[in-house]
Amino acid sequence: MAIRELEAGSAVYGTLPKGCIFCTRGSKMVLLSTGLCNQGCFYCPLSVEKMGRDVVYADEMPVSLDDGSSDLDSILTEATLIRAEGTGVTGGDPLLVVDRTRRYIEALKERFGGEHHIHLYTATLDPRLVKSLADAGLDEIRFHPAPDDWAEMERFRPAIAEVQDMGLDVGFEIPGLPDREEEMKALAGFLDRMDVLFLNINELEYSEGNLPALMKRGYRIEDSASAVVSGSREASMSVLEYAEEEGFALSVHYCSAGFKDGVQLRNRLLRRAETIARPMDVVTPDGTILKGVVECGDLPLEDVERTVVERMRCDPSLVAVDPEKGRVEVAPWILEKGYRKIPFPAYLVEEYPTFDRLEVERTPLTTGKRRRFGFGRR
Repeated sequence: MAIRELEAGSAVYGTLPKGCIFCTRGSKMVLLSTGLCNQGCFYCPLSVEKMGRDVVYADEMPVSLDDGSSDLDSILTEATLIRAEGTGVTGGDPLLVVDRTRRYIEALKERFGGEHHIHLYTATLDPRLVKSLADAGLDEIRFHPAPDDWAEMERFRPAIAEVQDMGLDVGFEIPGLPDREEEMKALAGFLDRMDVLFLNINELEYSEGNLPALMKRGYRIEDSASAVVSGSREASMSVLEYAEEEGFALSVHYCSAGFKDGVQLRNRLLRRAETIARPMDVVTPDGTILKGVVECGDLPLEDVERTVVERMRCDPSLVAVDPEKGRVEVAPWILEKGYRKIPFPAYLVEEYPTFDRLEVERTPLTTGKRRRFGFGRR
C-alpha cells in the first residue's frame, strides 16, 4: 500500500474508512447525541453552546428533548433533507446516554434501512455498552483514547478484542498533536498488531472552546488566514509515512481542516440546498442559497408582497412572504432587474441552507454591486 493524496490536503495510507466515504460525499448527517463527556480533552473543538451540556443536534438543527417523538421527527427530517446515506453519531460521548443513542440508531435503521451506514465516536471503551449499540444496528465505532494512553495501550487489549468480535468495523480517531508524534506512532503500531482496521488523525484546529488550553501548551496558529495549529499536519503525515515504511495492514487517514470546510461541509450544504430550494431560489456552487430580499419595516408583509408583484409585473410564484424573518423574498434575477420599481430596500442575500439559515452575505441593490451575480445578463 502507498500513501494517496486526497482532496484539500488530506491523505490516506490504505483504505478510507466507510464512514469517511459518506462524509466526503456530504451524505453523512452529524448527530450529536449529547455534549456531555468525562474525558476532558484539552483540545476538544466542541462549541461553547454544546460543550458539557446535555443537548442534541442533527447537523445545525437543535433537537428538542421535551417529549418522546419530536426529537426523532427532527432527526429523521434532517437526514431526509440532506438525502443522508449515513450518520455519524458524536458528542460529547454518546455512550454516556447509551439508551438515547440506541433509540436514535434504531430509528434511523428503521426509516432508511440497513444500508444506512452509522458510525459512532466514543472515549468509553466499555464492551457491554458497545454491544447494546451493535445490536441496535451500529456499523462502525471509532475510539478516542486520551493522549497519555497512546503509548500505553496494552491494558486495553482485552476490551478492544471483545469489541472486534461483535462484527463492527473498529477504528480509532485522534487529533494530530504536534508534540506527540512518537506517541501517535506507538498507537499506530499497537493498533496494527491488534488488527484494528483504521486510525484517523484530524488536523488540530483552534476553536472558541479550546483556545486557552492550546495557547497554554504553547501551540501556535499556522497563519492568520486559518485556525490550524502549526505542526499538526507534519506530525500527522509522519505517522502515515511510518505506517508505509513498516508495511502496516492498518489504514491511516489524515483529515485536513480544509477538507472539513471545503469538501465535507460544502457537499452536505449542496445536498440540502438542492432539496429545499424553491423555483425562485438560486443554489450557488458553494452550496448556499441566493435570494432576493425586500425589507418591509413595519408594513404588513402581504401588502408589500402585493406591491412587488403588481409593480414588477412578475409571476406571483416567484414572490413569497417570509414571516420568520419579517420580509418578502423575490427571485433574485427578478429583483435585480426591477428593484427600482418598488419603494422598499432591496438586497441580494446569500444564506446557508441549514436549519438556522445563517446569512453569509448581503448586497444592497442600490450600491452598484448588483452585477456580481450576473443576473442582469439573463
